[in-house]
Amino acid sequence: MPIGNSGRALDGLHVVSLAAHLPGPLAVRQLMAFGAGVVKVEPPDGDPFAAYHRPWYEALADGQRVVRLDLKDPKARPALDDLLDNADLLLTSSRPSSLGRLGLGWPQVHERFPRLCYVAIVGSATPDSNRPGHDLTYQASAGLVAPPQLPAVLLADFAGAERSVGASLGLLLARERGADAGYAEVSLAAVAEQFNEPLRRGVTTPGSFFGGGLPGYGLYRARDGWVAVAALEATSWSAMRRAVGLAGNPVPSNSPADDPQLDRDALESHFLGNTMDHWESWAIQNDLPIVAIRQPPERIVR
Repeated sequence: MPIGNSGRALDGLHVVSLAAHLPGPLAVRQLMAFGAGVVKVEPPDGDPFAAYHRPWYEALADGQRVVRLDLKDPKARPALDDLLDNADLLLTSSRPSSLGRLGLGWPQVHERFPRLCYVAIVGSATPDSNRPGHDLTYQASAGLVAPPQLPAVLLADFAGAERSVGASLGLLLARERGADAGYAEVSLAAVAEQFNEPLRRGVTTPGSFFGGGLPGYGLYRARDGWVAVAALEATSWSAMRRAVGLAGNPVPSNSPADDPQLDRDALESHFLGNTMDHWESWAIQNDLPIVAIRQPPERIVR
């Protein structure tokens, strides 16, 4: 969330959102935190996401004005036009072909509302922006899914929302500096592909820099679970070796190019000797980046 004076950076600006499901509402929540006023236009049956998780839908819609309009009905268009006429930003998440048929594509909207900035959240980037998909398919195409487990985090949706916020702020800033109102396309598939860069570059593959090659950066079993250790910097790694009692031993550098087995064996023995909570407290006392690996909460957050 914005902090300091940036929390009111969008005071007086108005957003109209036609975006359903998750990425659009997540982005709108951030824009509201910057001070923007939001009107969300939903179809007559409402946002489909409400049927999947009503409490989360309500949390995301809190503070917005929600208007239900059948945009396929010409009689509803004057109400939408009134909203757009007073808006600074339009956010969409439908297929461009569908928006075009409704007269809500970028060229049509820009002609009628020349001061209105426009951010379109799409699945795949143009020219494939009409291809269907959701978070799971975008992550799968990017190599971020390890069957049979489904992703624990809706990465493409959340990352796409943040990218949409950045695009919105960029367009609005450019307009305020005298440029024409602009258009930005945010592809969820492209965002997911970008998040695969550590794998493509080989820094998180097994045995690599962040893939288990460093004894100071990894997972260790404790007496009652696991702890995550991220003593990556030389100072943290040296401090950790001293705390574990390895300072007198030959010191291989924290690099997968050396044989780190001596240190790894010592760390495994060390962390097996006590509980996760003990090691978290021990890490705080020794100023070390170590935390217990907590299981996701089973209860539903409402």
